[in-house]
Amino acid sequence: MPDTPKRGNDKGNKVFPSGPDQSWRWIVLVLVVLLAAAFMYASIFTPKASTQLTYNSFLKDAQAKQVSTAQINNSDGKITGTLSNGSTYTVNGPEPYITSDIKALRKEGVNISFYTPTTNFLSVILEYMIPLVLIFGFFAYMNRRAQGQMSGIMSIGKSKPKVYSTERPRTTFDDVAGYASVKLEISEVVDFLKNAQRFKEIGARVPKGILLVGPPGTGKTLLARAVAGEAGVPFLSVTGSDFMEMFVGVGASRVRDLFQTARKQAPAIIFIDEIDSIGRKRGAGLGGGHDEREQTLNQMLAEMDGFDTAEGIVIMAATNRPDILDPALLRPGRFDRQIVVPLPDLEERLPILKVHCKGKKIADDVDLSVVARGTPGMSGADLANLVNEAALHAVRRSSPEIHMEDFEAARDRVLMGQKRESLVLSDEEKERVAYHEGGHAVLAYVLDNADPVHKVTILPTGMALGVTQQLPLEERHIYPKEYIDDSLVVRMGGRVAEMLIYGDLSTGANNDLVGNTELARKMVREWGMSERIGPRAWGSQGMVFLGEDLMHSRDYSEDTSKIIDEEVDTILREQEARATKLLKLHQKGLELVANALLEKETIDGAEVAALVDQAFGQPVHEPGSKRGQIVKLESQNGNGHHSSSEVADSEQQNV
Repeated sequence: MPDTPKRGNDKGNKVFPSGPDQSWRWIVLVLVVLLAAAFMYASIFTPKASTQLTYNSFLKDAQAKQVSTAQINNSDGKITGTLSNGSTYTVNGPEPYITSDIKALRKEGVNISFYTPTTNFLSVILEYMIPLVLIFGFFAYMNRRAQGQMSGIMSIGKSKPKVYSTERPRTTFDDVAGYASVKLEISEVVDFLKNAQRFKEIGARVPKGILLVGPPGTGKTLLARAVAGEAGVPFLSVTGSDFMEMFVGVGASRVRDLFQTARKQAPAIIFIDEIDSIGRKRGAGLGGGHDEREQTLNQMLAEMDGFDTAEGIVIMAATNRPDILDPALLRPGRFDRQIVVPLPDLEERLPILKVHCKGKKIADDVDLSVVARGTPGMSGADLANLVNEAALHAVRRSSPEIHMEDFEAARDRVLMGQKRESLVLSDEEKERVAYHEGGHAVLAYVLDNADPVHKVTILPTGMALGVTQQLPLEERHIYPKEYIDDSLVVRMGGRVAEMLIYGDLSTGANNDLVGNTELARKMVREWGMSERIGPRAWGSQGMVFLGEDLMHSRDYSEDTSKIIDEEVDTILREQEARATKLLKLHQKGLELVANALLEKETIDGAEVAALVDQAFGQPVHEPGSKRGQIVKLESQNGNGHHSSSEVADSEQQNV
């Protein structure tokens, strides 16, 4: 768990997190000093090595005038001394000593002395203190661990927010590229925190809570930090999972502590990331409610009602699942305002790319506007990953700079996956894949409402054996029925091409059929594009964990279900018939495209258009229409590179 932040002085509110207990280091240091002292004592006071003699040899050497001195230990009779040649000796003599032998030694001129050994004070200390120090050190360590565990138990109800104060490097709106409309909408919060008196004078009330809603990776957390940075107030950041514990009531206690901490630092911003983990609908799911989560949510609802706008506290939260939040959390007075943070459009992707390209060596041939046009549907996190993948590709090429080809390769890697060099197809498989992808490519070119072809390859990429990549002429927000019909036909192209050329089918169209079936079912059940069903719609099945579709019930009869199945079947068969008719008309073009793929393995959209027109004997499209637009995009992007968006392949196709 993160350490509980401590409040500093009133000027900066600087946070100094408490470090771990370092007392064990002192215990280790004392033990090392004692061991070093013991070794030093042993080396200093240990007598030098001497010659060991027997008592009889010692007497004979004394008679031979070879013994110079002798010291006799009164306790054990041990005799030590020096010989005439200067070396030392040791003798285990009798105890008590023999008086006659002493007289004989003195007669031979041996200098004899007697001594009684005394106990060394340092040795006594080392002998008794080291075990005592070890024992006391062990108990002290265990005691401190027990105290730490007890303090952890006692502080289990404390909140654990990360506090960003004004002294720390702060994030501003300038650090958030794009999203001008979102910044404008939340700028009122900044104005309120900076100058609350203006709002009070006119009687306006700032929203208590702001909920940022949007897909993952769009920068919701960054926007919340930018609000705190612009306002210059403390920013308390927590995640929804920080409140959850195994004990019921702990989350509620942490919510109370969080709001109490915010009141002490007011004006301040409380930011709860992934609030759906605790704000989920109460009393829902297979097993009923979740006591801990619901108690935590109840306490949060009470706290948001309990603090006044005069306190200068604004609560912000982020989620990508607003549909599962409890209605009581979204009512006015709690989260008054929901701000949608959508995926960036073309104008917003360019500044986001520029931000992520800072600090990187970008070559002169890189046009970020072209990269921005070729990445619709990507979030800010996706764009950051794209730039990083381009840098990695440049490193693999041993290039000192990131070129346009690196961005092209990175985009293909992100959209379609890594090329599988190790997968080798047989000649028969490669030919079937070429006709399959050629069917997709030819239909994508000849149909007026289909997105133009960007690139076709029969190299195994990602999970697909071949890929047909299409380029939208413009970013779409509403899809007309003609566009969806042509998308169904393009998906059918691979299956129909195999039927025309080989007279049988393969497993290559599996993902095409899955996508087409789902798309046709949505046309009938959700979009009202069926004459027999009429202007009626049934949304997708509810989520079981919310209790919305516990028994997978449906609100239409069996007869209606049968009609839905019949309509889906009719739509798919009609579009398959269209695909068959068009491919029979352009079968020579299909063969030329397949042969080009077998020869080059990868061709672009302009080459597909040229081959189909050549086989047809005249341009399929009038000048200035789809064909002209493809050529225009070719010349804009340069070197045959297109901006790409959707992937339509034999195994992986998304519309």
